[in-house]
Amino acid sequence: MNIEIKMEGMDRLLRNLDGIKEGLSGKAMVMAINKTAAKGKTEMARAIRDEYMVTVSEVRPKLRVAKARRGQLSATIDPFGKYRGRSLNLIHFMERKVTVAQHRKRQKAGDRQLRFKIKRHGPAKVVKGAFVGNRGRTIFRRRGAARLPIDAVQTVGVPSMFNTRRVKSRVVARIRKELRVETERAVAQVLRRHAK
Repeated sequence: MNIEIKMEGMDRLLRNLDGIKEGLSGKAMVMAINKTAAKGKTEMARAIRDEYMVTVSEVRPKLRVAKARRGQLSATIDPFGKYRGRSLNLIHFMERKVTVAQHRKRQKAGDRQLRFKIKRHGPAKVVKGAFVGNRGRTIFRRRGAARLPIDAVQTVGVPSMFNTRRVKSRVVARIRKELRVETERAVAQVLRRHAK
């Protein structure tokens, strides 16, 4: 006695598999990668804000995302963006609030130095001879005893803020988590479409 096992509808199955492959390598995966990149950009801006005395709205415009597209299944979040190599002027980090007690103590000591708080959880730092110019937009310091020349005082920029271990590891962890979630959604969407 022979038992014959015959596969029916093989052509249709292969067509469906081709459609699934096309769907995964096409629009669905591109969308998953780009959604992950957008979430990574948001996480990067928030992580930098949590470490440094800057706001998300100051950081976000400086981050550039090169999106994935069909045939190129990768996206890039560039913390350098169009501001490559630029550091921020100290005006961004000038101490804004001082307690009344601190203010009185400094006045008694004749301390009129400007203070700057760069790290959110670090101490404020004094930059000797620093003064505000350019209608309140820039911190300057004189090179010598003479009135001129003066230099703008620059400090850490967004790319360097991202390169700290804590910020980078937080962003990478979020991207890994979200890529898995978005990939699973994309696969489920393609499979639902081809199951009909």
